[in-house]
Amino acid sequence: MSKYNLFLLRHGEGAWNKENRFCSWVDQKLSENGIVEAQECAWLVLEAMGQEWVPVTKSWRLNERHYGALIGLNRGEMALIHGEEQVKLWRRSYDLTPPPIDESHPYYAEIYNDRRYRTCDITKEELPKSESLKEVLDRLLPYWNDVIVPVIKSGQTVLISAHGNSCRALLKHLEAISEKDIVSVTLPTGVPVLLELDENLRPVKPRQLLGDQAKIQAAIKKVEDQGKVNGGNK
Repeated sequence: MSKYNLFLLRHGEGAWNKENRFCSWVDQKLSENGIVEAQECAWLVLEAMGQEWVPVTKSWRLNERHYGALIGLNRGEMALIHGEEQVKLWRRSYDLTPPPIDESHPYYAEIYNDRRYRTCDITKEELPKSESLKEVLDRLLPYWNDVIVPVIKSGQTVLISAHGNSCRALLKHLEAISEKDIVSVTLPTGVPVLLELDENLRPVKPRQLLGDQAKIQAAIKKVEDQGKVNGGNK
C-alpha cells in the first residue's frame, strides 16, 4: 500500500545536451527546447503536488555524474573514435570510472573555482575528479538518508530536481535495480517521475513517467541515441 509520494525530475534539455556533449559539472543554460520542457513539466508537477510553492534545499550531492576528462567532448564523435559500446559504458555502466580531469583540462578552473563549492560539506580538494555511477550513489546516499528521508517520513511530498545520473543512481537504490539492468534505465529531460513508496520507502508499483507517453518514448530514444555514431559523424 502506498504511503508516500516522491517525485524525481531531470532538468530540461541543456545547451550541451542539444550539442551531444558530456556536460557533467559544467553549468549549462537550458536550450530553447529545454525551456519549453521546463514550462510544460512545471504544470504537471504543481498539479500533482497540489501546491504552487515548495521550500528549496540545494546540495552538490545531487550533481550530475562527474565525467572527468570526457567533459565537453562530443559523444557522437567519441563513439566514432572509441566505438558505441565504449561510449555506452562510459555513460551508463555502474562501476566504470572515466579518466579523471586534471588542471590542463579547459574546464578544470571553471569547475573548481566555482564559489558554490566553497560551501560543500567536504573540502574542494576532496571533490571528485571523475565518477562511476556507483560513486555518484555513494556521495548521494548521505544526503538522501540524512536530509530527504526525514522530510518524506514527516508526511511532506518531496520533489528531487536533479540530473540524469543522480536520478538513475537513486532509482537503482530505491528499486533495487541490478548493476546489469541499470545500464538500460533512461530518464528523458523535463519529464516528472512519480514513485509511490511504502512505509520503508520501497516502491509499491512501477515508476510512472508523467505526461504524453508518445512524447516521452520519443524523448527516451533521443537520449539513448546520444552515444551513437550519427550521419554527420560517419
